[in-house]
Amino acid sequence: MSSSVTPAPASPFARFAAVPASLALPVGIFALLALMVLPIPALLLDIFFVLNIAISIAVLMVALNARRPLDFSSFPSVLLFATLLRLALNVASTRVVLVHGHEGGAAAGHVIESFAAFLVGGNFVVGLFVFAILMIINMIVITKGAGRVSEVSARFVLDALPGKQMAIDADIAAGLVTADEARERRREVTVEADFYGSMDGASKFVKGDAMAALLILGVNIVAGFAIGMISHGLSATEAGEAYVTLAVGDALVAQVPALLLSIAAAAIVTRVSDQRDLAGQIGGQFADPRGWLPVALILGSVGMVPAMPQTIFLPAAAISAAIWWHLRKRAAAPAPLAEPVEDVAPDHIALADVADSTLVTVELGYGLIGLVDAAQGAPLITRITGIRKQLSRDLGFVLPQFRIRDSLDLAAQDYAVMMGGVSIARGSVRSGKLLAIDAGDVRPGHGLTGEPTRDPSFDCPALWIAPAARDHAVAEGFLVVDPASVIATHANQALLAEAHQLLGPDEVREWVDGLKARAPALVEAVTPDPLPLAALTRTLRALMADGIGLAHPQPLFTSLALALQKTTDFDTVIDAVRADLSPRLVARIAGPDEALKVVTLDAGLEGAILGGMIDPATGQPLIEPDCGAMILREVNALADAEKGPIALIVQPPARRALAALVKHRAPRCMVLSIAELPAAQPIAVVGVIGAAPEAAALAAPEGIAA
Repeated sequence: MSSSVTPAPASPFARFAAVPASLALPVGIFALLALMVLPIPALLLDIFFVLNIAISIAVLMVALNARRPLDFSSFPSVLLFATLLRLALNVASTRVVLVHGHEGGAAAGHVIESFAAFLVGGNFVVGLFVFAILMIINMIVITKGAGRVSEVSARFVLDALPGKQMAIDADIAAGLVTADEARERRREVTVEADFYGSMDGASKFVKGDAMAALLILGVNIVAGFAIGMISHGLSATEAGEAYVTLAVGDALVAQVPALLLSIAAAAIVTRVSDQRDLAGQIGGQFADPRGWLPVALILGSVGMVPAMPQTIFLPAAAISAAIWWHLRKRAAAPAPLAEPVEDVAPDHIALADVADSTLVTVELGYGLIGLVDAAQGAPLITRITGIRKQLSRDLGFVLPQFRIRDSLDLAAQDYAVMMGGVSIARGSVRSGKLLAIDAGDVRPGHGLTGEPTRDPSFDCPALWIAPAARDHAVAEGFLVVDPASVIATHANQALLAEAHQLLGPDEVREWVDGLKARAPALVEAVTPDPLPLAALTRTLRALMADGIGLAHPQPLFTSLALALQKTTDFDTVIDAVRADLSPRLVARIAGPDEALKVVTLDAGLEGAILGGMIDPATGQPLIEPDCGAMILREVNALADAEKGPIALIVQPPARRALAALVKHRAPRCMVLSIAELPAAQPIAVVGVIGAAPEAAALAAPEGIAA
């Protein structure tokens, strides 16, 4: 047995609901134009008058309930359309009044008749005075004041716009906000400027509407007298009763919604951003009991004067006293207890309890807690924020936020810089003392006493001294820093050496998006084809580990795009980019007109390294421990003799193995392949590692310039 169901025909309401919402405004505007041009019956005119009043009340309620001005950012446009509706109704009602006014009050619609008969008692002279008073209140008091506030607010907001944009840029550079938060704040700043600029112009709508209402009333009165006496043979009194009364009622019908919209505009532009609506904001600020007792006393004193109406003043004083008593009692009541927290099972473990999403953490012993105490100025937080901003500028991408916390695993005066849960730097400082560092400028026999130590950042001899000896230390040539600066500088050096580990896919995506806005074709040549996000992240991390930062993305991406045209092999691409950007590498240790101090390997030693064992996983040569120790010893000795950085020049196949050997054990030596030496860079050979002393002396008696 089968059955079929015939679908019910779609109702007209369903078809109407299917009309796109984007057509509502165009249809509404054409309806307003039709009101101005086409004659409409009195019943339809009454409906539109009631709709106009309802819209004005709704706009006023939304304005009063908004928590901040931007919550009603569409108000200027709403004010425009409400003004157009009111003017269209004025035109339509003028046509009805002038054409059918001689037939009686009901001919113009019941709304106009009711306003003319009820509000002014049928006396058009009284109606004229009431209309004039409403015009004065609207134009001179409310509209003029709201217009002035809008003008000043727009000027102040536009003047403050560059400062707000710079503050957002500073916050994102310091890592105080994320990219999405900064984007949202920029959008709010832009919307705020547009809103107050629009409100400055929208206030002219209200003023122009009031002037139009005055002119329309004048036209209705003059034309009503003329039409009544000439076309319909009425006397002046009869024409005044018939036409002028309806004209005044028509003006009052339009003026009441206009007054409501003026109040809404004034309420919007005079608002101050708050978490409460206007009623809650005013009520909360009037809830102080100290303000109501003087009111009760003054009203009571005035009520005791014999000439005053005691039946009004004394009850008002009693009400004020009751309000004071109630507010005072409520203020003295204890705060309500917080809702009990739902008990958690003892065996429940949340992911947040065992996972730390912060990549970089600075841990402090309990004796260093004062460095992050807000009462003492939190000097360490300020320093850490500064180095994070500086590192972000040097590396070319925004570093994730750091975390500072205490640790019971550390001694009282110790600290540790953790990256991904692994310690990359440790040290000890003396809280309440200063570190005087001997950077080479200290005079012999200085006489400064203190606790001997080594500067953790640059391994220079130093002394922990009392703050009172600061001036003495500076006079003797010491560099004096506080404990917070010692920790921050050490963290800066450690993070700079491991900066490539701070670069993740999210940072790369944001970095690429910034470059895409300036060079979209260049970005398309690299990612996502042939390098997807993961491969691009790996490549950029490798380049950063080799000392090539991301602060100048366009040359880096250009070199990367050219290398990818030849091959997509990872190691070959890295070597090609390094060779292309070799001036940037060399500039870290020598200027363009300064001779680069280079060290080479003896041909036999280099041949032994290249011809020795090979790591099957990476294909790189393996350096024997004794050979590696000898190379490190001689490299450090040459760096000490030259008192500055040097470069070890090797064959390209040996660069990676030797760079991994000396990176952390000889930080003053940079390993470069022969292909990475800039052609225009002058060089001076200062030593040959692994050669006999006589051969080394012959190889570089005074240095060779090229």
